[in-house]
Amino acid sequence: YLCVGCRHSFCWSSALSVHLRIHCGKRPYKCEECGKTVRHSSALGAHLRIHAGAKPYKCIKSGKTFLKSSTLKVHLKIHT
Repeated sequence: YLCVGCRHSFCWSSALSVHLRIHCGKRPYKCEECGKTVRHSSALGAHLRIHAGAKPYKCIKSGKTFLKSSTLKVHLKIHT
């Protein structure tokens, strides 16, 4: 399945459908608390953690907690 906008190819039509949201600006997932809209349900889940104050990613060396796993990965570099 080929995107006519950028020539990116996908194995599944559903993946192409999600990708096409980038080109058309479609953001079907909306935060009920603040109104922010996002393209992917996973992004909405991550956004909702902001409102909940949840920081599920914890550094085992310092005990510091983070909202995103990517932020924890950056933090872990200070311990090496």
